[in-house]
Amino acid sequence: MKTERYFRNIRTVRYEGATTDNPLAFRYYKANQKVGSKTMTQHLRFATAYWHTFGSTGADPFGAPTKNFPWLTGNDAVERGYRKMDAAFEFMRKIGTPFYCFHDYDLVEEAATLRESEKRLEKMVLHAQQKQKETGVKLLWGTANLFSHPRYMNGAATNPDFRVVTQAGAQVKNALDATMALGGSGYTFWGGREGYLSLLNTNMKLEREHLARFLHMARDYGRRNGFKGTFYIEPKPMEPSKHQYDFDAATCLNFLREFDLMDDFKLNIEVNHATLALHTFQHELQVAADAGMLGSIDANRGDYQNGWDTDQFPNNVPELTEAMLVILQAGGFKTGGINFDAKTRRNSTDLEDIFYAHIAGMDAFARALMAAHAILEDGWYSTFLRERYRSFQTGKGKQFAQGKMLLSDLARLAKVQGEPAPISGRQEYLENRIARYL
Repeated sequence: MKTERYFRNIRTVRYEGATTDNPLAFRYYKANQKVGSKTMTQHLRFATAYWHTFGSTGADPFGAPTKNFPWLTGNDAVERGYRKMDAAFEFMRKIGTPFYCFHDYDLVEEAATLRESEKRLEKMVLHAQQKQKETGVKLLWGTANLFSHPRYMNGAATNPDFRVVTQAGAQVKNALDATMALGGSGYTFWGGREGYLSLLNTNMKLEREHLARFLHMARDYGRRNGFKGTFYIEPKPMEPSKHQYDFDAATCLNFLREFDLMDDFKLNIEVNHATLALHTFQHELQVAADAGMLGSIDANRGDYQNGWDTDQFPNNVPELTEAMLVILQAGGFKTGGINFDAKTRRNSTDLEDIFYAHIAGMDAFARALMAAHAILEDGWYSTFLRERYRSFQTGKGKQFAQGKMLLSDLARLAKVQGEPAPISGRQEYLENRIARYL
């Protein structure tokens, strides 16, 4: 099969510095530039989302597709899959994202039977192995689409029909096999349909138990077959289900603790999912980091006026700087990275638009990385936080923190000390000082 070129008019995107007027060049992301002890590439571990980037054609509930991607033409599903993969690896080589992420049926469309779907996926894995070898691009994580097919309208692992659960199991097995064959660093579960619309027809306790059983089975299968990577849970509060069992980071952590899955799983935090849960991205990152469970992130943003998952490319440098402060203090990414789970807008119909979007996102994270690193290196931020809690570092405060006091001791001290004077949190000072680094 002859490999086609889809981005003939676009050269490899290079770093040209902040003063360049070239829209197809990086202004801040310089792959090999050291930030501390690691390069930008090592810190950020960028990945391209296979589904949005090469399969999102602009359709919405009110209109037909607007993007005529040349790799999606033709009548044969496998041939379309090959062309789509050729386009994907050509793009990733030129943009410089060292990783990618996929759903199983992003690689090739689902067939009429499970057996035929398996054969299609096996062919695509062989092609992907060759493309990875040619380009050096690696798989960050794989996953299975357990939400699009009508069979999953009532859930996948949580479906009330056991026959559907078996279909989900077969699909996850195949997706795990593909992930392992491609050397993936992780495998992600997003329970888009693992939830409910009404409690009137839902046994929530049973469904959550079934979801835990399913995750144990997937974990065990992967480990028995040599998968040494990280399993991820990706929180999302709603959409498509009204109530999803993976609502936010805290909910997921509680689930993993309850069902003894903490040792093998970490969280994959998405920006837009955080805001849908009425949290900030930074909050969700901190919840995961404090539990030692921050594994990877999906980078995007929502529309501030729309309360749904718009999946726009990230461009808010101040917010990303606060996020990078959390990530760096948590030790950075190990097996995870920054997956651009984002799509160009419905009216962005040129192939160049895909490049513009990724360049802007990569530059935004590069600026945030440099700012956050400088803030931490200068030391004042860590000093501020430490000083704010200094009353717990000595004397009675230290005894309280060490669990050496009783409630009656607190009550006695309160009477002796009297009403405490207010101490400013100095939020505006912090925001202004951080802004100097941007």
